[in-house]
Amino acid sequence: MKSFIRILVVVIILGGFGYTLWHLYDKSQEPPVVFETDKAFRTDIIKKTVATGTISPKKEVAIKPRVSGIIEKVYVQEGQMVKNGDAIAKVKIIPDMVSLNNAKNRVQMAELAVQDAQLNFDRQQKLINQGVIAEAEFQPIRTQLMNVKQELLAAESNLQLIEEGALKDQGSSSNTIIRSTATGMVLEVALKEGNSVIESNTFNEGTTIATIADMGEMIFEGKVDESEVGKIKEGMNLLITIGALEGHNFTARLDHISPKGVEENGAIQFKIKAAVQLKDGIFIRSGYSANADIVLEKRDSVLAIPEALLIFGKHPDSTFVEVETSPQKFEKRTVKLGLSDGIKIEVVSGIDTSDMIKKPM
Repeated sequence: MKSFIRILVVVIILGGFGYTLWHLYDKSQEPPVVFETDKAFRTDIIKKTVATGTISPKKEVAIKPRVSGIIEKVYVQEGQMVKNGDAIAKVKIIPDMVSLNNAKNRVQMAELAVQDAQLNFDRQQKLINQGVIAEAEFQPIRTQLMNVKQELLAAESNLQLIEEGALKDQGSSSNTIIRSTATGMVLEVALKEGNSVIESNTFNEGTTIATIADMGEMIFEGKVDESEVGKIKEGMNLLITIGALEGHNFTARLDHISPKGVEENGAIQFKIKAAVQLKDGIFIRSGYSANADIVLEKRDSVLAIPEALLIFGKHPDSTFVEVETSPQKFEKRTVKLGLSDGIKIEVVSGIDTSDMIKKPM
């Protein structure tokens, strides 16, 4: 009985050892690799670059005052349509004290000069009436009176301009009424009633009260990398995609490429501008962010494969694909390539649509 048990134990141990060996061997046998294949196909290949930018009006005008002062009244609001000459705001003049004092002094001096010239004129008038002096002697005195009266009018007008910003006989052309210099939509009203403004002159561009633009003419303003700018030219067509207007694409014509690049994040960027062709019923707001696809090259109905199927050799011109010669048997075949869009690439020669090409694992 004991011998039987020993034999049984030995058999069990040997059986377990044998099973372990078989299991390890079975695991070491990898299943055969089955490679998937793909075929070349006919398609259009478009090589393009993408420029990011914004949409803005082609004509945008900043309305500035011709006098300094305080905004007394604002007549427009954002989004309102205005015409050239429409009132935008009214400015209350806050005169400069030095200029005001000088103007008052000028008026007083002109008044004294008129009084003096008038007295002299009256004395000489009596003499010429009595025939004491000749008309030729009286003429300069008459002219002097006219000159000082004219100077008084000029001084009074200057004082009125400083105090009120306009002359009484100017009517609606008063400088205190700020008027639109263009026809379009009010994009922004930068100031409120009570805000101070500075006049626009030779030495100061002045305070912007409002911005007016023609929303019927919009342009795309973007930037192109220096590696791509040499491939584009004015007159090219662009496809504009606006993030805020999903499902709507707009075409544009490239009008301007900046001759000077600007460094941004270590790369040189060149500004471009393109006129956008608007669509009826779709309103584009100023400042929308947008992307522009610029077509650099295009091939219609060419033989192509996914770029992932390519094998690159050591030599720059040695490019291969693996073509199936028999089931799961492949050979390398040199191909000549053409245009690529980064996903698929044109194959000029080396394969055709009947060849089965091995996909990478």
